[in-house]
Amino acid sequence: MAFAFKVAGFDAIDLHMSELIDGRNLDDFVGIACCGGFSYGDVLGAGQGWAKSILMHSALRAEFQRFFDRKDTFALGVCNGCQLLTRLAELIPGTSNWPLFLENQSEQFEARVSMVKIQDNTRTPSVFLHGMNGSSLPVAVSHGEGRASFKKQSDLESLNEHGLIPIRYTDTRGHVTTKYPANPNGSPEGIAAVRNLDGRVLALMPHPERSIMVDVGSYVPKEQAEEWGEYGPWVRMFRSARRWVG
Repeated sequence: MAFAFKVAGFDAIDLHMSELIDGRNLDDFVGIACCGGFSYGDVLGAGQGWAKSILMHSALRAEFQRFFDRKDTFALGVCNGCQLLTRLAELIPGTSNWPLFLENQSEQFEARVSMVKIQDNTRTPSVFLHGMNGSSLPVAVSHGEGRASFKKQSDLESLNEHGLIPIRYTDTRGHVTTKYPANPNGSPEGIAAVRNLDGRVLALMPHPERSIMVDVGSYVPKEQAEEWGEYGPWVRMFRSARRWVG
């Protein structure tokens, strides 16, 4: 994750929860990236435990609330970080209908390459998806709890109405799917990511940061490989965030 942001022109700083508990604040940061990769052990409910370490700590809760309320900030949550952000939704503006991400329908850990389609064409585009609308891309998937789960059907309908589901799993023909294994976790309507209303916060289960090198692709047309150079299409997501910061 740090490498992906550094490639995009950011100064990436490794910040631990223990530092925040000890009093370090988020005032100096324009963005936060909540990582996956077995954060909090990747045990069942890892994102829930991580979220509670913030929600049940009054100083940390206030610190994150101030950060999310700032209009000059962005936040990205991947895998365990996606679980975290969706459980912090009460602190994040424009997320009232977000789902939680729970145990895969297969009841097992899924590690594979999945196809996803990006659909982000709202009036307030995502900070992370500039110029990527309509793209169909392979991406690394590695999680045991990635199934989007809604308290009520109207929440899903609201997300669709406002265009807040920007990334969905597809089959090999580019059609959104709920069928395993193309959809690795059983999320309804192929949900792989959710975003907030103003586009500053994105939570997704797949790992774009593990997919930025052009060599990740099992097949890349020679002409495109020469055009892209060292990095593939997913690097644009991080460069999009850098573009937004200015």
